Amino acid sequence: MTSEGQKPVTILFDSIVETDYGQFDLVWGDGEGFDGDWDRVFDGHVNGLAGSASGDGLYVNLGRRSGGSQVRMVLVDAQPTVGDDWEDIVEVSIVVPDGPVQWAAWAWDDSGDLALPAGTYRVRVNARGRDAGAEDEFAEEVVDFYLLEIWAAPADPDAIVRTTSKNAEYWHRENGGRR
Repeated sequence: MTSEGQKPVTILFDSIVETDYGQFDLVWGDGEGFDGDWDRVFDGHVNGLAGSASGDGLYVNLGRRSGGSQVRMVLVDAQPTVGDDWEDIVEVSIVVPDGPVQWAAWAWDDSGDLALPAGTYRVRVNARGRDAGAEDEFAEEVVDFYLLEIWAAPADPDAIVRTTSKNAEYWHRENGGRR
């Protein structure tokens, strides 16, 4: 799916994710998703929103504790430009082995397959509405939005690209700084 002047994009996932504890995972191999061990997931990271240190998945910490959050994942052929409409942005590297890849919310209450081929990738997690999600976690409408942009790239240390929400600042202090 492309339009003139844009890089090719493959939509891997685009849905409202019903979760609890703000948990959203990509899982491969023998991974079971986030198990509560912050050190295992964020070891060596400076950011506190996306943890990939375990090697068996990617944990994304959503701003909304419970309810529905809009999550979109796209595979792109090259590093995209940083969008102005995102409040919080972090990047991490992942290495996906051959085999199935799944996405999952807390306790696998909401999950499914993901067509992400084996490879070494950079993942940019863009977020908007984290403060609204944290403040009104039981709102009936979606208040927080996430875009995960994934492209083939050599592994690099994680990075905080932009932080404007109080919620992201909190999680960077709480989970980040393990480098």
